[in-house]
Amino acid sequence: MAKLSSEREMPCPCCGAVLTVDLNLGRIVSHEAPANPDAPDLGAAHTILAEQAAKRDALFEQSFQNEKNKGDTLAKRFEEALKEAKKEPVSKPLRGFDLD
Repeated sequence: MAKLSSEREMPCPCCGAVLTVDLNLGRIVSHEAPANPDAPDLGAAHTILAEQAAKRDALFEQSFQNEKNKGDTLAKRFEEALKEAKKEPVSKPLRGFDLD
């Protein structure tokens, strides 16, 4: 694209992108993003996707096992609470107006 005499290139102070500003319009007319050194290598995208799929499968399996054992854990806690309740004597509960 041909540059006009009223256009100036300026670096963005925040992200380092190159902005082309038209001084007559007072607007940005183009933007060039800076190179991102943290961007993943897309040549190895299939390995990245495979690793993420393996992590998802492992998390799902762990969640599945937790839910599978949840019923057993709750049943065990219920049995313990039932044993404790059987040890306590049966009494009539107190109500607020019984105390008057």
